[in-house]
Amino acid sequence: MTGMTIGRRGALAAGFGAAGMAAGIRPTMAFERDGQRKILVFAGGQPVPVLDPHVRYDWSTRMIQQGVYDALVKYVNNPPQIVPWLAERWETNADQTVWTFHLVGNAKFHNGDPVDAEAVRYSFERGLRLNKGVAWMLKDVLAPDAIQAVDARTVRFTLTRPMPSFLTYIPMWYVVNPKQVQPNVVNNDFGEAWLTSNGAGSGPFRLRRFDAQTLIHLDAVPEYWKGWPMPERNRLSGVIYRIVREPAARRALVQRGEADIITEIPADDFELLKGMRGMKPEDHVGLTTFAITMNTTKGPTADINVRKAIAHAMDYDALIQIHNGAASLMTSPFPEPIPGHIPVPGMPRRNLDRARSLLAQSRFPNGGFELEYVHVQGLEDPRRIGLTLLNSLQPLNIRVNIVAQPWPTMVSRGARAETAPDMVSVYVTPVSMDPDVIAGKYHTRAHGQFWGMHHLNDPQIDQWVDAAKVETDEAKRNALYADVQRRVVDLQPEVFGMLANRRWIMRDYVRGFQYCPLRLTGEVDLHPLWVDAA
Repeated sequence: MTGMTIGRRGALAAGFGAAGMAAGIRPTMAFERDGQRKILVFAGGQPVPVLDPHVRYDWSTRMIQQGVYDALVKYVNNPPQIVPWLAERWETNADQTVWTFHLVGNAKFHNGDPVDAEAVRYSFERGLRLNKGVAWMLKDVLAPDAIQAVDARTVRFTLTRPMPSFLTYIPMWYVVNPKQVQPNVVNNDFGEAWLTSNGAGSGPFRLRRFDAQTLIHLDAVPEYWKGWPMPERNRLSGVIYRIVREPAARRALVQRGEADIITEIPADDFELLKGMRGMKPEDHVGLTTFAITMNTTKGPTADINVRKAIAHAMDYDALIQIHNGAASLMTSPFPEPIPGHIPVPGMPRRNLDRARSLLAQSRFPNGGFELEYVHVQGLEDPRRIGLTLLNSLQPLNIRVNIVAQPWPTMVSRGARAETAPDMVSVYVTPVSMDPDVIAGKYHTRAHGQFWGMHHLNDPQIDQWVDAAKVETDEAKRNALYADVQRRVVDLQPEVFGMLANRRWIMRDYVRGFQYCPLRLTGEVDLHPLWVDAA
């Protein structure tokens, strides 16, 4: 386990390069080593094109962000709960329009600067003024100048109206060090260009190397202000995230011991790997929905009857078979554990007679057109779902062109209605347990986001979502969300698919894995992980 091996060196040479070897990292048969400490290797298929925590988040990006940065509070456990982090406590007034957070006294950024109220104020103002990434969560109720650093350890947010879900979004707002960001501002960009590939955080890891498309290397911060949950002797030296786009290649890495954890695992591969000696599966019922999102503004799918015909032609049983039973069909646009969920009557299931009848009412009664279905390159299950869609629509004389694209390309195309694909496979994990986070997927403010690639424009849904967002009476709020769910199903902007189990395969010496369903698809909390091996 401690000797040099040519195979291991060859597999990782592109990832480490001369800088890695100079740091004393020697390839071995399993985990990496840095002196007497171990480096965990995690392989996934999705790159991290933007590290800036206020500009972008998806599962791989957020996993690295959560390693480098801290937030006022954090989601942990299953069921999810919010625990104090940079804030040791908080309170709000009677109508929940004023929120006051009291910071811990020992938090420090990686350069030694204290994490104070001004850093928190600056970070929230920055996120709101950039108006990207996380901004949608709070910008309707929080003005950039409505955040006050009361004193060094107290920060106050004054909202324009009540927002019952306010606290549930705070774990997504990471705090950056203004003293590092401000000197790197260029042309009033709030330091965005610099923070794309540099870190200015206080988290358990600091950035050593950032190659967005191939490898990210994080070093553990020994003196991390929050401490480490494992004995000091077991703390990792760091974590390497390797971007390996093809699932077969990721499977081979974990089998050979060249990766310690892999994710985005096809169902058949998971069944193969979980029974192998030295492997440890993690298999959890999650909140992540899969849908085939349809462009509601142009092309054949702009016709509601075409969308409904597609939804009724889909072979839903195949969705479960593709996942070897580790999935359940959606009964609403909302995942069942989300408060306010109702089973919506008339959720489409395969019925070809109904599909033909709906298509006959459209502008294309005999079909005769082709639709593009786009999925993320390297994800096997969405590719197989595309084949199911192709076969399902053949009886309607609708052709399907299956296209694999990198995640950033797909999201960029989907940001504008004019370029969004006819159909696109989308996994969405709620970032909060509040129903607003799901209902907001169908509001016009979702346009430009990956979950809004349908570009649905319905004033009634907008009105209900806006009203529910600020309604403090739970019964009235849930009634509005019930209306939203029924209306969304009636407008059919998506083929509502399934909730697939969340899965990882890791070597059996990996310790500390903690599952929380609000983490995004393949995301893992790196802070508690360690390796129990010689």
